[in-house]
Amino acid sequence: MSTYHTVFGSLDNYEKGHIEIINDKPRNFAFSNIFEVAEKSKPYEMVVVGKNLENVIEAVRAEGESAWFTASHDEFALAMDGEIEIHFHKAVGDEIAPEEVEGTQIVGHAPKGPKMGHVVLRRGHQAILPKGSVYQYRARKLGVIMLQTLLGANSVQKWSEICYV
Repeated sequence: MSTYHTVFGSLDNYEKGHIEIINDKPRNFAFSNIFEVAEKSKPYEMVVVGKNLENVIEAVRAEGESAWFTASHDEFALAMDGEIEIHFHKAVGDEIAPEEVEGTQIVGHAPKGPKMGHVVLRRGHQAILPKGSVYQYRARKLGVIMLQTLLGANSVQKWSEICYV
């Protein structure tokens, strides 16, 4: 029986995946690495690295402070590297995302609703970004967020740049 060793990557130490289990051509599969994608991305650019219908997994480079975001649905953030604070306010007025608009939306101004609190995520920690909130990421040092959301206007798809062909 083969022995496998799982290595948890980081921005400083990652290896791009490859096919081991099946006998097929790499061009038939999409391979990307969220650390490699984040390393080459702009701060808080939401690059799609996985897609199932309208559901997406996005790699996000956490660096400095982000804009304020909201969504018409719950989202899920997992810190893959670094330390990221997420500050929450209740969405009010124009901060409330319309139900028919999917994906992460940029609010465009500081939130007007009351503070709801904040969380600090370190590698492996996760948080729900609840519907009805406005949130902002703050990273003291470079980090990576894996974001589960719905495909939206701010989702960046650049498959030819991030996948084996």
